[in-house]
Amino acid sequence: MAQNIIRTTNQLSPLKPRILILTDPFGAPAYNPRLRTVCDYLAARGWVVDVYTECGSLCFSHAYPIHEIAIYNTTSSLEWACKSLWSLLFDWRNRYFSQAVRKAISQRTYDCIFCCTFSTFPLRAALDIAQERHLPLHVDLRDIDEQVPGAQYQHHRQWWLRPFRNWYKQVNIQRRNIVLRQAQSITSVSPWHVNFLKQFNNNTHLIYNGFDTNIFNPKDCATQHFTIAYVGRIYEQQMQDPTLLMKALQTLQFDIRISWYTNPEGQQRIRRMATDYGVEHLMNYHAYVPLEHVPEILRQASILLVLSNKATTSGAHGIMTTKFFEALGVEKPVLCVRSDEECLADAIHKTNAGLAATNVEEVKRFILDKYHEWQQNGFTRQAVINKEQFSREKQAQQFEQLFIHTLKSHNS
Repeated sequence: MAQNIIRTTNQLSPLKPRILILTDPFGAPAYNPRLRTVCDYLAARGWVVDVYTECGSLCFSHAYPIHEIAIYNTTSSLEWACKSLWSLLFDWRNRYFSQAVRKAISQRTYDCIFCCTFSTFPLRAALDIAQERHLPLHVDLRDIDEQVPGAQYQHHRQWWLRPFRNWYKQVNIQRRNIVLRQAQSITSVSPWHVNFLKQFNNNTHLIYNGFDTNIFNPKDCATQHFTIAYVGRIYEQQMQDPTLLMKALQTLQFDIRISWYTNPEGQQRIRRMATDYGVEHLMNYHAYVPLEHVPEILRQASILLVLSNKATTSGAHGIMTTKFFEALGVEKPVLCVRSDEECLADAIHKTNAGLAATNVEEVKRFILDKYHEWQQNGFTRQAVINKEQFSREKQAQQFEQLFIHTLKSHNS
């Protein structure tokens, strides 16, 4: 197995209270902004923030220590496959991570433990350390396996592992639920998630994702072309169905451009659909762009596209994409196709952010209305309401209030 390699940045401060944070990889700046905002906020408020994560590509500044634990020491596919199988059978990844963190913090004390993940790692490690130290554990789940049909989030590099995805998913769910039942409190990102997770722990709370007000803010930019823009990954049609947009474009008789800043697989899917509907000539394709370029792309768009699909028993649920919150920040009209008729549609309605579409005619009317606004002004601007409740700062405040309440309950 791998050597116990820990890479540490920054030094601890003597301030209190002290919170130990265990999380899946931080990665690049676009990854997990939810947790980074909380860490920045708590550190600025005087908390001692101590983060342990799996080795990734840390490339952002931080005023708190981040300790990276190397679980995969090489890029070898054989090593990855063996350790993945060992983790599936014996939860090796969590056990190894737990052992490494225990050794690193043996001389340190904390007041609470916070575990943030999009799946199951490192939930078991967080629970083991919390129980060993008699500390309250708070869990934040950004995603859960049940929110999507099948196993779309599990993209294995080895073809021979793919048939085991559903088994792997069920094992992850069982391990996750053991931890959730013993956590002091849980948070997640949508009303659907909260309602679902309450069956395992009634002390479950809603904290939406959000947008950074310093980055995503409104600025009127006159443009030469009327453009509908999509920025982000595209998944399978069960989760994201752009059919209503394609049908509407067939009959709109004016100069319109659809810009896709997405993954290669997503581009291929859109090309096929656009060709089938005879609107391929309206499409422009771009590679992913660095995070720092995203706000300007959003501001220059006339409409921001959010892809979704109707929530059904066998379909996706509770997908509150960050693209929606960023559109709120820049105050651009949101066109959601197809409406999930659930959490996202409700949020779009309550914030007056745009349209969550259920039929072609309303898509056409919405696009025409925004086109006339663009003709008159050279840009579009959406009169959104109550967007402040979705700021990253508001999100961080909610986490701090919950941590303080948990600490008081634990110490009483």
